[in-house]
Amino acid sequence: MRKLSCLVMLGVMVISCNTNIVRSEYKSVNGSVWNKDDVKEFAFSEMDSLQEYQIFINVRNDQNFRFSNLFLIAALNTPEGEVVQDTLEYVMALPDGTWLGKGGGSLKENKLWYKENIVFPTSGVYTLKLSHAMRKNGNVSGVIGLEGITDVGIEIIETNP
Repeated sequence: MRKLSCLVMLGVMVISCNTNIVRSEYKSVNGSVWNKDDVKEFAFSEMDSLQEYQIFINVRNDQNFRFSNLFLIAALNTPEGEVVQDTLEYVMALPDGTWLGKGGGSLKENKLWYKENIVFPTSGVYTLKLSHAMRKNGNVSGVIGLEGITDVGIEIIETNP
């Protein structure tokens, strides 16, 4: 019986350690107010040029986030100096105000799709730069200090490890 218990525990540990996450990193937002000029930068290298990856943008927000959506500017810089820039919109709450994402209490974590089945064909350092592009309805100028964002991160996963 004892051998069986040890074998089961070993199996659980092997299965739980089998992950295809290549990179996961967060950057904190000073005072939970993301300034529009505070570009969060994530550098990564040594990517398999034959492997496909999924890239997620991870955002943690608290109850001070006043919007139901989030607009981001994502700029992916390649080792050759090419920049692929996207303006992204993510839904952060349901129409009734219920927050999306995981977590209890006042903090929610959202895992947002960024790139699907992307290949990094060139060796070298890639850099993903993230900034917010929030505006209030009817207002041309953007929100300077976006309240309620506590952390911004990225997660890179192998598609078929």
